[in-house]
Amino acid sequence: MATKKRVKRSPARARPRPRRTPRQQPESFRARSVATGLTVNDLQRSIAWYRDVLGFTVKDRWEDGGKMVGVELAAGSASVMLSQDDFAKGRDRKKGQGMRLWLNTVQDIDALAMQIKGRGGVLDQEPRDMPWGARVFTISDPDGFKFNVVQEH
Repeated sequence: MATKKRVKRSPARARPRPRRTPRQQPESFRARSVATGLTVNDLQRSIAWYRDVLGFTVKDRWEDGGKMVGVELAAGSASVMLSQDDFAKGRDRKKGQGMRLWLNTVQDIDALAMQIKGRGGVLDQEPRDMPWGARVFTISDPDGFKFNVVQEH
């Protein structure tokens, strides 16, 4: 029977364990991620914009009777689901009002903005430094849903 060798850490490498604050009881909700679902006017146009302009990839498609009714798009660990509006609430209904989605990245925000513009994207606001230290640009999808793309520091 083989015995395991214990490796002693030198004092320089030893790290004190942080003290954990006891969790609130009853325990609060702790989500691991969030994804958004958006209802769009023209599903094919929106898929093309998210894929070809922003750079998302198609992760999943939903069909009903052989007709595509929705899609899940991914960019890194971010997920956006799009579904075709059935216009039951009116064809001229405004979309994207009162909400803004934040996409966080560690990528170079200026290079990313330039790539998006090179693929036909029109930024609402060019990259700029924010008071809290991040760099951000804004862009709206074809239905008016607004996105802040944030480079984390």
